[in-house]
Amino acid sequence: MRPPAPSFTHLRRLTDDNGLFEHARGVVPRRDGGYCVDDVARALVVVGREADPAGSSPLHGLAEVYLSFLLAAQADDGRFHNRFGTDRRWHDQPSVEDCWGRALWGLGEHASARPDSPSGQLALDAFTVGARRRSPWSRPMAFAALGAAAVLHVLPDHPEARSLLAAAAHRIGRPRVSHAWPWPEDRLTYANALLPEVLLAAGAALDDDSLRADGLALLGWLLDLETRDGHLSVTPVGGRGPGDTAPGFDQQPIEVAALADACARAYAITADPRWADGLELAVAWFLGLNDAGTSLYDSVSGGGCDGLERHGRNENQGAESTLAVLSTLQQGRRLPVLSR
Repeated sequence: MRPPAPSFTHLRRLTDDNGLFEHARGVVPRRDGGYCVDDVARALVVVGREADPAGSSPLHGLAEVYLSFLLAAQADDGRFHNRFGTDRRWHDQPSVEDCWGRALWGLGEHASARPDSPSGQLALDAFTVGARRRSPWSRPMAFAALGAAAVLHVLPDHPEARSLLAAAAHRIGRPRVSHAWPWPEDRLTYANALLPEVLLAAGAALDDDSLRADGLALLGWLLDLETRDGHLSVTPVGGRGPGDTAPGFDQQPIEVAALADACARAYAITADPRWADGLELAVAWFLGLNDAGTSLYDSVSGGGCDGLERHGRNENQGAESTLAVLSTLQQGRRLPVLSR
């Protein structure tokens, strides 16, 4: 069954002329919570997928807001602020934490989608400065690597992108020899499918068959682990270790969105129906095929609920969860394209 078309009504509701509000009370934006680079970068990725080959989009105005926000968040040395208040001041110091990685992801995707436009060049310049940095943590490196892979799609010899992607793959590491727990970390934490997706992206961009094989092996293990009774039962907010049992709560939409992205990339590379099935499970999770039998997609508002609880859902529709459902629906509707 073809997934419903994503509605951007709630994303527009959360966006003003400055950025994207992080939190909502129900469907009402919480202005007191301010904005964050993490969400704005994800939003730039999502709206960029709606551009037509000529580079136009009904969401072009949103993309301009999000790109401007990211450019303002970058320090001269390539690091990024994350939190911006309604007082129009940054409330933190620049870092190479997740905000840095996600910002490079968004910038790289924008540069790739609009390589001949002025905004695409601005995004590429900012990406290049940021890509000279390194983070000691695997998740920021992995988010940044997705931006590097996007840049290499249009500029295959871009030196900073190639170096960053190789460094991220090295930071993630090889699967462990244990069949019971091959994951390269002691516990699953958050956005877990991001790690095998980066290995797949690095294998494709750097023409490394061993990285592709590692990515497919880890993604297959994770998909099997997070599938229960014919539906996804993803890692809860507290993580999951070798001795933990499922289901666990609260389950976060970002987990499912990361799995959808990874399965979409794996299917584009291999055309193996297993990954199409995994992507369809991700879409179905948002539509109610999950441990609580509850839909997390509000088709009226166009928003996504903030988490799956044991007996229902968190009714608030913040930016992260809304972008997670929009991204997953986009990937689900791209399946016929990915198969060509």
